[in-house]
Amino acid sequence: MKKISSVIWGVLLIGAGVIFALNAFEITDVNLFFDGWWTLFIIIPGVTGLFTEREKTGNIICILIGVFLLLCSQEVMSFSMLWKLLVPAVIVIVGLKLVFTGIFGNKANEIMANIKEKGGKPKSGCAVFSGCKMNYNNEVFDGAELTAVFGGVDLDLRNAVINEDCAIQATAVFGGVDILVSDRVNVKVTSNSVFGGVDNKTSARNGAPTLYVNAVAMFGGVEIK
Repeated sequence: MKKISSVIWGVLLIGAGVIFALNAFEITDVNLFFDGWWTLFIIIPGVTGLFTEREKTGNIICILIGVFLLLCSQEVMSFSMLWKLLVPAVIVIVGLKLVFTGIFGNKANEIMANIKEKGGKPKSGCAVFSGCKMNYNNEVFDGAELTAVFGGVDLDLRNAVINEDCAIQATAVFGGVDILVSDRVNVKVTSNSVFGGVDNKTSARNGAPTLYVNAVAMFGGVEIK
């Protein structure tokens, strides 16, 4: 994915350089510094992210903001109208993402609900303006709920006993959640990100129990490694 991003940026820079050269020799007269040209530094990373990142919501919002700002710079719409349209649009996009995530393929929620139906209680880790470290050494793990708000939660499952599918619900708001797993567990992630990111650095392990992670990152990050 990083190679694709590098290629896209490389092509754009080459194109800009060629246009500058042609303009210098008066072969062309293309104005690269049109009104609102700076919005391209918002739009282009968003478009690139659609092709290189698993989570699309933040990129769609980024493109939306860039396009609205460009239209305002071109005097197609006023800046006062920008906020009237942008905020509802962002709310709708995030809402649609949450609805579709809740309806389709959210295995983590199913497992957590099943644990509670059987009388179990998932482990809980919460850090608000603080830090929280959770370590499962030779303990059976079936599920956990992790929340980091202006703080950090570290969950170490490298020595945990995982004999069947399990789940984690992780929320990071202006904070971070780090999850360490062993090489005997397969990890599948469902995520919702708004100006944040969810990164699964593990490799697929066929035949191993699966850890389903349902992650929400808003101006924060969730990392599984």
